[in-house]
Amino acid sequence: MPKFNYVAMDGQGREQKGAIDADNENDASSKLKEKGLFPTSITEDKSGAPGKKGGPKDRAVKKKKKKGGGLSLMTPILKTKLLCQFTRQLATLLDAGLPLLRGLRTLEKQAIDPAAKKIFGEIAEDVEGGRTFSEALGRHSKSFNHLYVNMIRAGEASGAMEQVLTRLAEFMEKAARLKAKVKAALTYPLAVLFIALSITSGLMIFIVPKFAKMFDEMLAGEPLPGLTQFVMAISDFMKNRALAGIIGGVIGFILFKQAMKTKMGAYAFDYVSIKMPPFSGLVTKVTVARFCSTLGTLMSAGVSILQALLIVRDTAGNAIVSDAVQTVHDAVAEGEGMTKPLQSTKVFPEMVVSMIEVGEETGALPDMLARIAVTYEEEVDNAVEALTSLIEPAMIVFLAIVVGGIVIALFMPLIKLIDSLGG
Repeated sequence: MPKFNYVAMDGQGREQKGAIDADNENDASSKLKEKGLFPTSITEDKSGAPGKKGGPKDRAVKKKKKKGGGLSLMTPILKTKLLCQFTRQLATLLDAGLPLLRGLRTLEKQAIDPAAKKIFGEIAEDVEGGRTFSEALGRHSKSFNHLYVNMIRAGEASGAMEQVLTRLAEFMEKAARLKAKVKAALTYPLAVLFIALSITSGLMIFIVPKFAKMFDEMLAGEPLPGLTQFVMAISDFMKNRALAGIIGGVIGFILFKQAMKTKMGAYAFDYVSIKMPPFSGLVTKVTVARFCSTLGTLMSAGVSILQALLIVRDTAGNAIVSDAVQTVHDAVAEGEGMTKPLQSTKVFPEMVVSMIEVGEETGALPDMLARIAVTYEEEVDNAVEALTSLIEPAMIVFLAIVVGGIVIALFMPLIKLIDSLGG
């Protein structure tokens, strides 16, 4: 009998690793669930004796080879919009009574995007070959994240796949709308900043040098005002050392990206973003809305609180929040409630902590988390509008100061020149 290596979560949310004898991956998953473990990864141990060939998994592999499929180096990725459509449509098909495999084949036929068609086809082949739906999705981790796969696994365990898919679709659509609103709020300020930099660069490279030449000829030996000297120094650098400036900017950007990949760099950036105004309020609201929405969705789907906290930690997108959720997870694993560890992290507002405490006391924590998420999503909308109304005049004033400063710097020597000519 083949041996399979597994990574799984126990009832306390702790990670367990080991090996188990089973006929195939589906059988191994069933045996692990009987032991109270929730598998996150199952792979066949190739070091031992080869298992029986010709099983459902082998037939799926052969079928892929015939079609030239399989997981290639250029793995296709499903876009967020298509992922939401796939989840919503599959939930509708299952709710209408179609079997899972037939629903997947239907979506594969309807798919127009080549990447989506390929992914749906490979998932259908895996399910047809004996894998569970969650295992098939886990083979496309770039399209279906940890949260998505674990939600589907919970749906398989509870037998309520269509309800879980519906919750997932609603969750992803809300997240996509929130992301779109934040992007839309930043579009106008970035456009104004680009225009300001373009105008300033044009003045510095083409206009200021002509004035500098004129001042050298007509005010030879006389000192220029300090503001004029400062503007001309910047103009000289942009005109004669632009390449060095661009290279320095590129190097700085690369160093920043590399620093962000380190734990310390990501932590420092997230700390600044969540603590420094004016963006701190918006970042906090987005963080709370995402935390409550994700945790509430997972718990509503039947995922245990400890496993749900681990998934939230891994999908938080913010190092400060991830550390806070890990603190909460460790406390809950020791038998404590969520309220005190949440309060000790100093990340979540007092109102959120109080509402979660009420949810724990009444036994309706998933519903309470959903209400908090809705409340904070509305606050995010208001914060985005307020931030936009604040940034717009600030950017206009910034543009006026920059351009006005250059004009004043050029006119100060001109006034002096006119006075000298008049004398």
